[in-house]
Amino acid sequence: MNSTRIRIAAAVAGLAAVGAVSFAAVPATAAPAAPKSVVQTSHLSIAAASKAAQAALDAAGKAGQHVSVAVVDRDGNTIVTLRGDGAGPQSYSSAQEKAFTAVAWNAKTSELVGRLQQAPTLKDIDGTLFLAGAVPVTAGSTPIAAVGVAGAPSGAQDEAFAQAGVDALGK
Repeated sequence: MNSTRIRIAAAVAGLAAVGAVSFAAVPATAAPAAPKSVVQTSHLSIAAASKAAQAALDAAGKAGQHVSVAVVDRDGNTIVTLRGDGAGPQSYSSAQEKAFTAVAWNAKTSELVGRLQQAPTLKDIDGTLFLAGAVPVTAGSTPIAAVGVAGAPSGAQDEAFAQAGVDALGK
């Protein structure tokens, strides 16, 4: 029994030594370049999205408004949503839909409302809401996210709070 333990221990030690030598002998190489068919995109971190959402909620609170805030990524997927105390039940989904609309068209939703006059069927696209209250976040001119706010008495107020969220990202 004792000799079996010694042989096992010796085998393990030998394998560990071989592994250490083998690992040390492998030269460091750079990661292979991505194939041309791979597209890289920029995204907000959860920390940045949370910062933007909280800044928008804080701006609304200072104005005495009860709103919900949503931050979506480039693909319209929700990163973070905050429902403020006293915000109406419709504000949660409205904030998400406004943010989705802003990132999809890379424009403030207040600007997109005017486009409905030329193309009224845009409002039929699932998940969109063409009401003022969302602002895209861009890297250069490319949309990478959007902040949407809903629940204030006017879309202009919602949009001002969303803009406060976007502005917080530059601080």
